[in-house]
Amino acid sequence: MDAVAVFCGSKLGQDELYAVHARQLGKLLALQGCAVVYGGGNRGLMGAVANGALAEEGRVVGIIPDHLVAWEQQHLGLTELVVVPDMHTRKRMMYERSSAAIILPGGFGTMDELFELLTWNQLSLHNKPVFILNSAGFYTPLFQMMQAMHHQGFLYDSVYDRVKTADTPDGVLTLLNKSAIV
Repeated sequence: MDAVAVFCGSKLGQDELYAVHARQLGKLLALQGCAVVYGGGNRGLMGAVANGALAEEGRVVGIIPDHLVAWEQQHLGLTELVVVPDMHTRKRMMYERSSAAIILPGGFGTMDELFELLTWNQLSLHNKPVFILNSAGFYTPLFQMMQAMHHQGFLYDSVYDRVKTADTPDGVLTLLNKSAIV
């Protein structure tokens, strides 16, 4: 496996740890020889993860919809930048060009990407592992909600059967290695 999709925010968020973890994750993936496939922006956590990997001479593939080129300030220093017509094509290509996905903090777009991956997984449209970097406990309330969905009978199995989570970039890499992904 030589590529992991990283889904995350185009903004930095309020906690400085989000950007620190994004840069560290990019660096660790690059040091393991694993390409980063991400949304193609140069801002926010997207820019941080890309720059972390590039600082270690890692391969970084950005996939960005043409209508977001200016909004997310496309990254001009990538190994490869693919401009696509829409968000659906972006998600599909990121998925196709990777063997696993890592989710970092983000907003509506990141949540859309996470839930689409989980839905595809649940429907057996893919079996690629999904990992969440729960920086500063960002995803803890969402996990509580997803556990409630399971307990109320709306999910077929526990969210923890579909997602592996860690609180640090090193923890995510350990999970990747245990899954024989990297």
